[in-house]
Amino acid sequence: MRAVLEIGGTHVTAALADPGSAEVTAHVSRRLDAQGSEEDILGSVISCAAGLPAPPGAVWGVAVPGPFDYARGIGLFEGVGKFDSLRGVDVRAALLDGLSGRPAGMVFLNDAHAFLLGEWHAGAAQGHGRCAGITLGTGVGSAFLADGSPQTGGPAVPPQGRADLLQSGGRPLEETVSRRAIRERYGEASLDVDGIASRARSGEDRARTVLDEAFTALGDVLAPYLTSFGASVLVVGGSMTGSWDLIGPALRAGLGDTPVTVRASRLTGDAALIGAAHAAVAT
Repeated sequence: MRAVLEIGGTHVTAALADPGSAEVTAHVSRRLDAQGSEEDILGSVISCAAGLPAPPGAVWGVAVPGPFDYARGIGLFEGVGKFDSLRGVDVRAALLDGLSGRPAGMVFLNDAHAFLLGEWHAGAAQGHGRCAGITLGTGVGSAFLADGSPQTGGPAVPPQGRADLLQSGGRPLEETVSRRAIRERYGEASLDVDGIASRARSGEDRARTVLDEAFTALGDVLAPYLTSFGASVLVVGGSMTGSWDLIGPALRAGLGDTPVTVRASRLTGDAALIGAAHAAVAT
C-alpha cells in the first residue's frame, strides 16, 4: 500500500492505495476552500493527511492541479481561479514538515495525469496504447498517455498537454465548459450542474440546451487533437460524470466521426489515487 493525496478545487482526499491490485482503503476526506489563505489550504491538506494511518517514512504520491512545479513541489498558480495563495509556496516542504513521522518523500503529479494513469492501469483505458483523459469539475483537466507516459509537448497534443489552454468560439475553453461557466450560462445561481441536469431529464429545453452546447463544444475542440495523437479511447472523469447520460451523447456529437471510443471513468473517485500510487512506486 502507498500513502496518497488528491488535492482538488473543493476537497482533499488521503488514502492508502495498492498499485498492483488497485485496492484503495482508509479514505479520509476534508472540505477545502481553493480561494482560502495559504494557511487554510495547507492546514486542510495536512489535517487530512494526518488522519491516514500511513507508516512512518512513507513516500507519498500527491495529485494536484496545475500550474505547478511538480519536480520541486512548488505552486505556480496565477489567474486560474483557485489556489492563488499557493503561488511560490513550497508545498513539499510544508507537507514534510507538517506531518508527524516525517515522510521519506513526496512525489507530485498533475491530477488529470494521475486520473488517466489510474484508468490506464486498472480502469477504462486499460489495454490502450494511446489514450486521452478529461476531468470535468471546477475546470477542465486533461491528459494524453502513450504507453503509460504523459505527453505534454509536440503538435499532436494541446499546448503543454492542457486542454484548458484551448479556445472555443474565440474564448478560453473553461468559459464554455466548467462548473462556473455552465451555471452562469443557465442563469440560476441556486442550481449546480447536477440540478441543471435533473431539469434537462425532466424535459426542460433551456437546461438541455445549456448542457448540449457546452459538451458539444468540448468535443469539437478536442477532436483534432484526439485524431492527431491517435488516441483510441477518451476517458472522462470528474464530478460532472454523474450526469453522463446527458454529457456523453453531447460530447460524442461534438467529436463527430473522430475514431475514438468515449467512456466514463470506471474507477471514479479512486482513479487519481491509484495513479498517484503508481507514480510513488516509480520513483
